[in-house]
Amino acid sequence: MGSIYLIRHGQASFGADDYDVLSPLGIRQAEVLGDHLARLGIRFDRCLSGDLRRQQHTASAALQRCVAAGLPAPELEIDPAFNEFDAEAVIEGLLPAMLPDEPDAMTILGNPKENRAAFQHLFARIIHRWVRGEHDQPNHETWQGFVDTVRGGLERLLAQAEKRDNIAVFTSGGTITALLHLITAMPADKAFDMNWQIINTSLSRLQFRGSEVTLASFNSRVHLELLEAPELITYR
Repeated sequence: MGSIYLIRHGQASFGADDYDVLSPLGIRQAEVLGDHLARLGIRFDRCLSGDLRRQQHTASAALQRCVAAGLPAPELEIDPAFNEFDAEAVIEGLLPAMLPDEPDAMTILGNPKENRAAFQHLFARIIHRWVRGEHDQPNHETWQGFVDTVRGGLERLLAQAEKRDNIAVFTSGGTITALLHLITAMPADKAFDMNWQIINTSLSRLQFRGSEVTLASFNSRVHLELLEAPELITYR
């Protein structure tokens, strides 16, 4: 059987003007991951990411550590199917109708870094509405549309794979959630309950035989835990 390693990007710049940049801690997480993969002796036949900078930077930082340890690393391929969904667009589309019930929403969104718990509560409510598909907005990406895009990326990957390939996909939490939903038939809202637990640079592994795919492991963070540095365990 072959394996697909789903790797969430390192910590991004939450609350900054440009979220799509790894923080210094995010870079460190990616380097720790690369050292861990090198120790395991995992040799990837293909490495892919979406076209987001945080995904590509995580890939390059991790793979550089593998190469430094003497392991070959294939050239990074870009497939936008493994991008994260556009969270800002989802909020923009769904929040106005929720404002009567969320009077503090604009304050929370104006400074999410200082209102992390409140932001998470609000964002989870918005996502719940999004995945139900009952509040879809014209010209905005729907949950089903996002899932279909991710499905297409997975199908392309499987169609091109050799039967014993090890493939790394550097991606994001929402994309991993969509894959969980597709592979396990888990309801979307339950999949997002798991999404909130996905650690930066965690490893989830899929096994495949032809077009058949199963979930082998989820959200492994052992590479971070072994360093006994709690600050390396982050969720955004």
